[in-house]
Amino acid sequence: KAVMAAARADLIGPDLAHQCRGRDLSPAEEALADALMEIYTAGALGVEAVAAALAQKGVRSPSSGSTDWTAETLSQELAALNANLDRAYAENGFGG
Repeated sequence: KAVMAAARADLIGPDLAHQCRGRDLSPAEEALADALMEIYTAGALGVEAVAAALAQKGVRSPSSGSTDWTAETLSQELAALNANLDRAYAENGFGG
């Protein structure tokens, strides 16, 4: 089993985990992604709860640098980030 797991890891590699990005995330985008993972892992549900947790943690918006998160600003930020990553994928294809 260990040999098969190692072989799968070699075949998949770390790049495949992020194959749909088209580019690397900026440090601010990585910080947002990490914070979102922590918040969801802690059990937050709904955009209002997630926005409140981001504000409480002082996470900066990648686009504006603001730490004033609302449901609306979170939705806008994620939509803009996804659109940017979609454009990067269309231009660059696999990986970053």
